[in-house]
Amino acid sequence: MSPYFRLMRLDKPIGIYLLLWPTLWALFLAADGWPRIELLVIFILGVSIMRSAGCVINDYADRKIDKLIKRTQYRPITSGEISAKSALVLFFVLMSAAFGLVLMTNELTIQLAFIAAGLATLYPFTKRWTHLPQLVLGLAFAMSVPMVFAATNGNVPNGAWWVFSAAVIWTVIYDTMYAMADREEDLKIGVKSTAILFDKFDKLIIGLLQICLLLVLIKIADFFNLGVFYDISLILSAFLMIYHQNMIKNREKTACFRAFLHNNFIGVVVFIGIVAHLTI
Repeated sequence: MSPYFRLMRLDKPIGIYLLLWPTLWALFLAADGWPRIELLVIFILGVSIMRSAGCVINDYADRKIDKLIKRTQYRPITSGEISAKSALVLFFVLMSAAFGLVLMTNELTIQLAFIAAGLATLYPFTKRWTHLPQLVLGLAFAMSVPMVFAATNGNVPNGAWWVFSAAVIWTVIYDTMYAMADREEDLKIGVKSTAILFDKFDKLIIGLLQICLLLVLIKIADFFNLGVFYDISLILSAFLMIYHQNMIKNREKTACFRAFLHNNFIGVVVFIGIVAHLTI
């Protein structure tokens, strides 16, 4: 498999899925039904490209740290398959491609895209000076939401920020589970994370965040007048969250990582609830 393919993490598309679901929520909510096909194409491609760009700049920033972690020591830059310079070139090519897609929208969306690009570039470096890199990642991931509303309607209504908030909280939840799997090694090398910050209260705080996420999703239902199909999706999401708590109860590395991966189903379920309400 091409090292560039692996550098962009195209062999592990879970990151694309997790970034894509809130974007799709926003696309259907902003359009109050099926979104325009050109916006679907622009944002699906844009999400995929930006996630790849984020992986490239992350591995560039962590090229020395990755040598110290068993799970990451064979990443293409760290292993020497791809030079740091070549990785930066790829990053700028991907960012240019994403910006080209945004140019097909409108001025407000372009302005928001600069914020999104800045957050995506900043995120990999934040783990060196704050225990909240997961929050920065959440902000970067969630920027697709106001961009979608801006591209669809030319403005960002109050309801969009509730969807934005849901995306941020959800990202902090699943990326903290991801960080729990690396906590021991991160402590040894000095990398910061919410998993380290939360310490022995990690499961409790994740649980509180899950409750907050449900409350925000309920507020979204109220704002966009979503009905019974969406309500069912929230009930299913609550059961999924309970299952994830059960998965991480012993803080076992593999189980925490599986809980991170399994969060994809929350995105799917909420999306189905939104689409079912708006199109059936």
